[in-house]
Amino acid sequence: MAGDSLGKLLKVTNWGESHGPAVGCVVEGCPPGIDLSESDIQPFLDKRRPGQSQLVTQRNESDQVNILSGVVDGKTTGTAISLLINNHNSRSKDYSEFAQLYRPSHADFTYQQKYGIRDVAGGGRSSARTTAANVAAGAIALKVLSAHQIEIISWVDSVGDIDSQLPIEKVTTELVESNPVRCPDAQAAKRMEEKILQIRKAGDTIGGVVRCVVRHMPVGLGEPLFDKLEADLAKAMMSINASKGFEIGSGFAGTRMLGSEHNDLFYRDEQGQIRTRSNHSGGIQGGISNGMDLDFKVAFKPVATLMQKQQTVNLNGESVEYHGRGRHDPCVLPRAVPIVDAMTALVLCDHLLRQRAYQSL
Repeated sequence: MAGDSLGKLLKVTNWGESHGPAVGCVVEGCPPGIDLSESDIQPFLDKRRPGQSQLVTQRNESDQVNILSGVVDGKTTGTAISLLINNHNSRSKDYSEFAQLYRPSHADFTYQQKYGIRDVAGGGRSSARTTAANVAAGAIALKVLSAHQIEIISWVDSVGDIDSQLPIEKVTTELVESNPVRCPDAQAAKRMEEKILQIRKAGDTIGGVVRCVVRHMPVGLGEPLFDKLEADLAKAMMSINASKGFEIGSGFAGTRMLGSEHNDLFYRDEQGQIRTRSNHSGGIQGGISNGMDLDFKVAFKPVATLMQKQQTVNLNGESVEYHGRGRHDPCVLPRAVPIVDAMTALVLCDHLLRQRAYQSL
């Protein structure tokens, strides 16, 4: 299947289905000699796994990762790293009746039309279950980035019309992980949690925005044309299930500004480093990182599966009634945070390795 891989020097190939025996990935291009074990990866999977709280799906998966290759005596060898995450709590029978209809806003219709066949159980490859493998791969990328002091922090910035009011410079990982919503603004987090539970009780779903900031960015990551850093970030973020929008820096708000307001003016700081007085560019200019913090947002739609009756059509195009079944997130935002972290890490690690290759010539 085309489109299963991401990256050039650090390449990740994702495989598996929601209700298959397992999901996993192969990571190629990781430098040798890096300390790596399952215990380095597992904490990131624990943040993404289902069943963490009442705010997410109650599918009970431990998401225990197994390293099958590419590591000897606790260190990477430079060869392909294979990661395996077994599925234990799938309930395929919950989806059997959907084989004869197309669920609203799911991939059922498009998969059937494209391939002439589809995996009904859990949506197969279209399921967010496959993101577990990307999070595991992202943990490896984070190991590489941490050696360069690059820090990635993502958080729930809004749920519906409830927005975090905490200034971006005050956001810390500790604040993000201090509540089940993963919003660093405690007051907003409480309101978000109440809203999600209210929506869940009504059998409905709700969307929102994840914001990400990357601190201690080096200058020079990214390419001038098709591999612009923001373009690769956008591709990675838009590959996440339920994502519907990406903006970096001022984003769409920049269209309401004048050039004299939007330009990021350069100056030399007290350490002699060239910086910009504002960051409307979001840390990227000309497709290349400028040393300022990366700052971008990812919009996530409401989950498509509702515990309400809806109208749809069956395989013959006849109108039928549909009612959601199974275990689903009323809001993907809390579990999307570690996925955004991971996808960001994979893109940055790939570009970091590319830049190091240039510098070594």
